[in-house]
Amino acid sequence: MLPSSPDPRFLLLVVVIACAASGVSCSGPRFAHLDRVRELQHRERRPPAEQVDAAVGLLARLLPSHSASFEFRVIPTEQCGGKACFIINNHPSFDGEGTPEILILGVSGVEISAGLHWYLKHCCASHISWAKTGGAQLSSVPYPGSLPRVPAGGVLIRRPVDWNYYQNAVTSSYSFAWYDWERWEKEIDWMALQGVNLPLAFTGQEAIWQKVFQRYNISKSDLDDFFGGPAFLSWSRMANMHGWGGPLPQTWLDDQLTLQKKILSRMYAFGMSPVLPAFSGNIPAALKSKFPSARVTHLGDWFTVDSNPRWCCTYLLDASDPLFVEIGKSFIEEQIKEYGRTSHVYNCDTFDENTPPLSDPNYISSLGAATFRGMQSGDDEAIWLMQGWLFTYDPFWEPPQMKALLHSVPAGRMIVLDLYAEVKPVWINSDQFYGVPYFRCMLHNFAADFEMYGVLDAVASGPIDARLSENSTMVGVGMSMEGIEQNPIVYDLMSEMAFHHRQVDLQVWVETYPTRRYGKSVRGLQDAWRILHQTLYNCTDGKNDKNRDVIVAFPDVEPFVIQTSTTNISSAVSSKNYIVKDASNDAYEQPHIWYDTKAVIHALELFLQYGDEASDSSTFRYDLVDLTRQALAKYANQIFLKIIEGYKSNNISQVTTLCECFIDLVNDLDMLLASHEGFLLGPWLESAKGLARDQEQEIQYEWNARTQITMWFDNTVTKASLLRDYANKYWSGLLRDYYGPRAAIYFKHLILSMEKNEPFALEEWRREWIRLTNNWQSDRKVFPTTATGDALTISRSLFIKYLRNADSLQTDGSFQMSAS
Repeated sequence: MLPSSPDPRFLLLVVVIACAASGVSCSGPRFAHLDRVRELQHRERRPPAEQVDAAVGLLARLLPSHSASFEFRVIPTEQCGGKACFIINNHPSFDGEGTPEILILGVSGVEISAGLHWYLKHCCASHISWAKTGGAQLSSVPYPGSLPRVPAGGVLIRRPVDWNYYQNAVTSSYSFAWYDWERWEKEIDWMALQGVNLPLAFTGQEAIWQKVFQRYNISKSDLDDFFGGPAFLSWSRMANMHGWGGPLPQTWLDDQLTLQKKILSRMYAFGMSPVLPAFSGNIPAALKSKFPSARVTHLGDWFTVDSNPRWCCTYLLDASDPLFVEIGKSFIEEQIKEYGRTSHVYNCDTFDENTPPLSDPNYISSLGAATFRGMQSGDDEAIWLMQGWLFTYDPFWEPPQMKALLHSVPAGRMIVLDLYAEVKPVWINSDQFYGVPYFRCMLHNFAADFEMYGVLDAVASGPIDARLSENSTMVGVGMSMEGIEQNPIVYDLMSEMAFHHRQVDLQVWVETYPTRRYGKSVRGLQDAWRILHQTLYNCTDGKNDKNRDVIVAFPDVEPFVIQTSTTNISSAVSSKNYIVKDASNDAYEQPHIWYDTKAVIHALELFLQYGDEASDSSTFRYDLVDLTRQALAKYANQIFLKIIEGYKSNNISQVTTLCECFIDLVNDLDMLLASHEGFLLGPWLESAKGLARDQEQEIQYEWNARTQITMWFDNTVTKASLLRDYANKYWSGLLRDYYGPRAAIYFKHLILSMEKNEPFALEEWRREWIRLTNNWQSDRKVFPTTATGDALTISRSLFIKYLRNADSLQTDGSFQMSAS
């Protein structure tokens, strides 16, 4: 039996968008050198036949049953009015099953792939997301020979801006650290389907640096202290730290360089323009000793416990030193030599979370100019692509300093990523980056953590508002998340914004989303997603959303420091004869709540009520597990606060009962997460070990993987790393084996404090917690890589156990059950 025909609203939506695209001007701000490089990139693309082959290969991997249903052709930009576009037509030669039904034309392999996705999405009601978030829903695509026809005359979609950027400087560590070619091939396919044409390509750069620094008599042992470990390369590249997690084996350097060549080859085959790294001034300590007259700045501490020079305080070669441009030139040239070509766009972030030593605008300007000269001397057509995070993160960057950096490069030679524009847009308050072209990006996620969160309204309107604003210098859009494989609805919408000329009607878009995602129309699930749009995905408080749930980011403070809804610190202190310690030195970071939790629980009820109609869908099961996890995690936060209230009021019965409840909930949550492949610890660890050449490397890589997601960077016996829990994860295995035991240690000391009528043993708690952490990081326990259990059954049981009467949690630790 053929799948049901797509909802007419999908066809209506695509027709309306196509009409809008043909009636809205695509012209934007003109920057001569940007135009020149775009033309150069177009001329230097792989031959049309190779780009078509790349798209054909993608189709064969995505939808092999329909390989004969589509024909792809590369067309000149003149056919698109001089802009990037794709055109979807009914194939003129269609003659039944086995012959092409749909003809997709595009100016590159990327445009063709994006056109394929557009057709599957808007005409066949399908959905494509990362495998871990449920993967592709293609069951709604009719059988070959029965594909929906597009309107007469076809569908033309032109990009409103030229570039669609992807990644963050740290995505390579938080998400891509352990990718092999098989996983990279899937990621590049995903990029092409989303229309990404300007991705970062950072893999393997350490091997290039090794070749460059060898010219300056820097040995492999010197570099062992410079490069970070495999899971921490992002931060050693940005001069935040050095050596942590290393040394890198030579086989790692060689293997990653080989992998990079495969990555670049495939990106170029699609017609993408990969962004390569450039020299920022970050140098090994050994270079300073070999060139004692070089002007070198010793940077300050970055989040270490005790400023240990073994890891912190890196060296920055001053831009005024002749060696700076020389090294910058060598690095660009070596990459071009190794890879055989370039896209002429280079990323460099000189002061990412590192404040410059001087605020003099002249110094800032000279630094920027020298950085660019290093690129330009290696590639005369170079464009500097810079993350704009420093302008959001560091108050150092006042207008004079900001202007000095931005204007240190000739017009059109620098592009700034307005990295966090969906929440804290810089373009609005900087006169469009003082005339410098920029990409309007969406950061959205920090450290690849798990939180159902988004600002869909800003995503749907922000790029349009920025592009149409007076004197706009916006030339691209981008997804700049720190970690991927979460919140698929957000990325489904944001990737689509690369092609929209007008604001999206979110009410219609969200209403059709669950039909596309699950492959069928279920009214109750549409109602649930309407609620989720208005709650979880409608954060408007302007706060950073970094998951600080108690389970995954347990407070390292004395209990009286933690404020509850009914007791403040001052009243609590007077209620008992305990001594408050560290109240001025530590702070409990309250989890971020911006929505009505009761409404979200009601949405979960709808998922459970109508779940049988969609339970065969991996995308539904992912969303169900994620939504149940979200609700239970917030409920756990409330249990924890009840525990603290009981402690402050000296109610040992309440504390004991609720501590047991909290640990029980952690273990139950671990069982829930085990029911979907997107929430397992095992794949992260096994993929790390899979890149090792021998047992010694396997141990090192697994330690790197375990450390990044728990407590990374330095710690002492009783002082935890300042970067603890930053990359926390809701992964089955991690909860049961680490987060749960950690909470149990804290609860043990709470109860001992009450039993002995003594202050909370904060230092002893820290000692045991840090010991637990370090032991877990070095452990070799193997965790499952496949899901177990039925997600819907488990979610229903946990809803009944915890959430059906969530408001009835009593202060004595009992639950007031309803009559039903």
